[in-house]
Amino acid sequence: MKKFLSVFFAIYAVGCSPENNKEAEISKIDVSFEVERFDKVLSKSDLSDLPELKKEYPMFFPDSYPDSVWQQRFKDALQRDLIVETVKIYENFDKEALALKSLFQHAKYYFDDFIVPKIITLTTEVDYRNSIIYSDTLLLIGLDNYLGSEHKFYQGIQAYIKDDFDRSAIVVDAASKIARSQLALPSDRTFLSTMILYGKELFLKDLLIPSKTDAEKIKYSPAEFNWAKENEEYIWRHFVENNMLFSADQSLKIRFIEPAPFSKFYLSFDAESPGRIGQFIGWQIVRSYMENNDVSLQRMLQASTEEIFNNSRYKPGK
Repeated sequence: MKKFLSVFFAIYAVGCSPENNKEAEISKIDVSFEVERFDKVLSKSDLSDLPELKKEYPMFFPDSYPDSVWQQRFKDALQRDLIVETVKIYENFDKEALALKSLFQHAKYYFDDFIVPKIITLTTEVDYRNSIIYSDTLLLIGLDNYLGSEHKFYQGIQAYIKDDFDRSAIVVDAASKIARSQLALPSDRTFLSTMILYGKELFLKDLLIPSKTDAEKIKYSPAEFNWAKENEEYIWRHFVENNMLFSADQSLKIRFIEPAPFSKFYLSFDAESPGRIGQFIGWQIVRSYMENNDVSLQRMLQASTEEIFNNSRYKPGK
């Protein structure tokens, strides 16, 4: 009986934890939004529908382009194939809409001024650099960028890029866009400032999509994330010992911040490392700052690089 009661109270304590209570509160936040399937509209349209489409969706048919451009696109077999295949894979968008609803609930909880956007899904000719576009009232999602990494449309795209082309990444990318809308660019261009800027973004993703794993938030495979964690102390030591932190050398951004198949330490283990390792380190610095200081989220977002770094007490491996 004592063993049973101890297990019962342990489960009860977990269920009543502040974090669980907060998530329960967030889940009750009322959000309503519209999902408009422009990709489906196009899949059922032909040239005769062009005048009506231009009238109903002027943002997708700018006046600077003559009708001949749109007419050619309607005739393009590859364009039609892309639209048809996208609609086939995304016949149902309910699961994604549910994940986005949770994202919007978390955004409303943490940001008083957050406006729940209208969602429009479309195809973008696999413009993966602009797979999601976000404004205060609109979220455009290029579904043709999320058809699965092995899809035929992605032949010729490097693996480290197309590995992210999965439907589960939609809410992760949307969270990134919302997070970035809350961030101001640092006043300098040092490597440390860039790391902390991305660290703030990833910390916001901790709050906005808590059901995702850390690996999913930074878009690493489990093996890549484990490598980063296991080598965190050595990565940090490399940055410090090579005087990188306060350097404004923009090549450091290319080597350690921007998407790449691996990070470029110019050492024998480079090929084992994941790209964007500087983002990972910035994330850990911001997490350490929030753990070691009693500050609000808004205070952290407004804090300078110096304030966060000097008060983070970040010491990996200790």
